[in-house]
Amino acid sequence: MFSDERRDQILALLERNGRVLVKELADQFGMSIDSIRRDLTMMEQKGLLKRTHGGAIPAVSVRQAPLPPDRRYGEAVPHQDAISKLAATFIRERDTVFLGSAGIQFGMLKHLPLFPFTVITNATAVANVLKDRDNVDVYLLGGLVKRSGSITDALAQAFLRQFTIDTCFVTGGGISPNGISLATPEVAALSRTAVEISRQRICLAPHEKLGVDQFVMEGPITDMDVLITDEEASMDAVEAIQNKGVRVLIAKPGETRTASD
Repeated sequence: MFSDERRDQILALLERNGRVLVKELADQFGMSIDSIRRDLTMMEQKGLLKRTHGGAIPAVSVRQAPLPPDRRYGEAVPHQDAISKLAATFIRERDTVFLGSAGIQFGMLKHLPLFPFTVITNATAVANVLKDRDNVDVYLLGGLVKRSGSITDALAQAFLRQFTIDTCFVTGGGISPNGISLATPEVAALSRTAVEISRQRICLAPHEKLGVDQFVMEGPITDMDVLITDEEASMDAVEAIQNKGVRVLIAKPGETRTASD
């Protein structure tokens, strides 16, 4: 098989499965791991994919369309669930926290503590889940409700600025040493507002988002106090973010730990 044919097949696998692993590709094509890594490096240089610690994921365009709600709020993949679980340990009794409308923030709901605290959200899906919980006071931002169920307009930003928040949980389509970025300016502006009025800022950063810069910056990575990623994260990206003074935690599926660990 010619190298171009092999790379075409790798792209086809990537499109079908959403990711490829170096070891599996080496076994499938009867090649060394180093040869497959060279293939993936060349493909990344051409913008065809994004390398990860153990393989590759599809290349991320600067303006990614958001997932529909049935996929965004479906069952989380293990590494994202591990991040959500660890993030929830940062909530303290009587805290006021901000949760946005991303799937990884929604994934925190099943891990939330049982003691009393307050949630401010711009996501109707989050509010709908929490409204029946006796220990949680929920404030839903006002404004235009988008088809996705999120509220991100100027009215929502003005509403949000009335509060002081203990901890906000931030994410983005791109998270890099440059900062946190998103595909939509109004979503970035709302997230920026939450960061500005919060005493503690925690970034939820699954490995597929690390090293990516999207269309519009929410703010610099140095705004974050803590960044939580997973064990497939690029160590180069992790070290670059740590060098900016941000504390980085690695969440592992099935692991139980606390924010103080």
